[in-house]
Amino acid sequence: MTFLAETPSGRRPRPQIQTFSNDEDRTRLTPTALTAIRNLAAAWNATVDQIAALLGVSTSTWDRIRAGSWHQSLSQDQLTRVSALVGIHKGLHLLFADDMADRWPQLPNSGPLFENLTPVETMREGGIPVMLEVRRYVDALRGGL
Repeated sequence: MTFLAETPSGRRPRPQIQTFSNDEDRTRLTPTALTAIRNLAAAWNATVDQIAALLGVSTSTWDRIRAGSWHQSLSQDQLTRVSALVGIHKGLHLLFADDMADRWPQLPNSGPLFENLTPVETMREGGIPVMLEVRRYVDALRGGL
């Protein structure tokens, strides 16, 4: 994988943006992403239905992923989902100094983004766009925006 884009002679190379569109990149990133999502599922005490929906897979596929018997690469959408969820997880751990970071995704939230649903329920219903919005929300709470 090339990290720097080719530029005309004499110009500084610029970093390429990670897009998850390259098959080679997805193959390389999948094992780490699967480890992260398994750990996140445990930390958030997510049900099989919840984590499968958040990842964008069937419950039977999640069961194979959890057991370590699924040997495919995640899709671009699935890697985007994992990236958003890991970002939320990290942001919550920067925001909260106690176990609230792992409880927050399962607690009803009265904020306008959530309308008294839990963040997990909200993300299940809204898919990737809402996952990215929840990530921005958490970043804003901790002063990152």
